[in-house]
Amino acid sequence: MSARRAGVVGSLLMIVFLAVNLRPAIAAVGPLLTEISDEFGLSGTAAGALTTLPLVFFGSYGLAAAFLPRAPRGETLLVSAMALLVGGLVLRLLDAPVALFAGSLVAGIAISIGNIAMPAIIKRDHPSRITTVTAVYTVAVTAGASLSSGFAVPVEHAFDSSWRLPLGLLAIPAALAELLWVPRARRAAHAARSAPPAAAPGGVAALVWRSGLAWHVTVFMGMQSLLAYVVLGWLPTICQDRGMDEAPAGYVLALSAAMQALGSLAVPVLARRTRDQRPLVLTTVVVTVIGFVGVTWAPIGSVWGWAVVLGLGQGLGFATALSFIGLRAHDAHIATQLSGMAQGVGYLIAALGPLALGALHDATGGWSVPMIGVLAVCIVMGIPGLAAGRIRTVGAPAAASEGVNPAISGHIPK
Repeated sequence: MSARRAGVVGSLLMIVFLAVNLRPAIAAVGPLLTEISDEFGLSGTAAGALTTLPLVFFGSYGLAAAFLPRAPRGETLLVSAMALLVGGLVLRLLDAPVALFAGSLVAGIAISIGNIAMPAIIKRDHPSRITTVTAVYTVAVTAGASLSSGFAVPVEHAFDSSWRLPLGLLAIPAALAELLWVPRARRAAHAARSAPPAAAPGGVAALVWRSGLAWHVTVFMGMQSLLAYVVLGWLPTICQDRGMDEAPAGYVLALSAAMQALGSLAVPVLARRTRDQRPLVLTTVVVTVIGFVGVTWAPIGSVWGWAVVLGLGQGLGFATALSFIGLRAHDAHIATQLSGMAQGVGYLIAALGPLALGALHDATGGWSVPMIGVLAVCIVMGIPGLAAGRIRTVGAPAAASEGVNPAISGHIPK
């Protein structure tokens, strides 16, 4: 293996190891939510807020990034994110509702920093493989969600413990990821000290926030994320309310999350066969609608198959939304700001999902009305998605943005 290829593989492995830590803090709560709610006496709305609170702050760093006088290096951000994540995971183990919610808030901020930094690093370090590397990153994120949601209840039962053990164990891989990225962050900091000062992000931020294309990317990101966190927060509870036991309901979520990984891997394959990403958006909408209908109203014995369909659709949507950040940005500086905007505003939109679903369930006493609202979101999501899927870039000259550039069209050479 050549030194260059070894460097690419090493970079991918580091991305993967960090990415698997970016969802377990949220995903592992779903299968344990009933137990946590019972211990602290949480209402449906408060239980929804427990999964919503981190989502509200998933976009916090993205919203703040535009106002920073100097953007920190991506590697520094990732190390800081993992350190905060460890702190948040430990904090919410304390025997107090305040600590539970405060730890979730800190974890949300930590994940926000990682969410924003990673797409810009992919754009900078892998400009000719954006969809492929983004798919690998997305698979790692969804794999972390799948494993944590699937093993939360079995780990609890195996050690005859409470919900605190499976949630507390998540701090170990986060701490390891932090240690893994420290040497690279030190090298990046040393290189930054010897390099010319970088331009302040204010001008780039203004360009991005005034772009209609950037807003299309942002709204699509937000709506597909809303649907994803409805699934993470409430799918096990829906299954339990339909008659499943706690552990199998967690496995349904794990299966759906695992299928998201396969859906994500399909994005670079399908992208090479289409001129732009609009067919991916349409496929995402149709498959996701079918999946939600199945898990909600089809016979409960068939929920496993519908969870597969739902996972594939959401995997397609997640990888497509993240790919839009690199594909629709003209350069790495714009990718950083677009990542901050799309995920900053997008996760504020996403945070409405679990909270609104819990409130609607409390108000109606069932799942039909809340899930009809979810289906409406699925359909409306196609509008900004189709606009974002056209071949254009934020910050590019008009002639360049209308051309078919392999690095931005999705036709990525291997």
